[in-house]
Amino acid sequence: MVKALPQLYLRLALGAGFFIIGCDRLGLWGPYGKPWVSWGDWKHFSAYAHEVMGFLPGGLAEVLAIIATIAEVSFGILLLLGVFIRQAAFGSGVLTGCFAIAMTISFGITSPINYSVFTASAASFLLSVQPGYRWSLDALLRGRSRS
Repeated sequence: MVKALPQLYLRLALGAGFFIIGCDRLGLWGPYGKPWVSWGDWKHFSAYAHEVMGFLPGGLAEVLAIIATIAEVSFGILLLLGVFIRQAAFGSGVLTGCFAIAMTISFGITSPINYSVFTASAASFLLSVQPGYRWSLDALLRGRSRS
């Protein structure tokens, strides 16, 4: 039982992080400029996303920013609920890996290291290869399907 606690902690930490930052871009935590708000609206996030993906055409960067936001909110919800954990963790590992690469291209290697983006990607991949997920809806549903 104690061995499952770090995995639960990792799942909830990743899930909350993805969900909270995704919702922040949509202004759900308040307007830009508040102490607990990073973006506060799409305009501020979009400007940053275009900087990170400055090596891409502007229209493509905007589409990718939209896709990334939808993915982050979705991965966050799935991880918090404990549903499709393996897939959500793998997807979040790919997403944050791509973000780390884009940050490296645009700002240099220290930027994604300073913001622990490689760490979040590695943690997501580690979560995706766990043999099982105790204390999740996945485990509960799997248990019911066997009975």
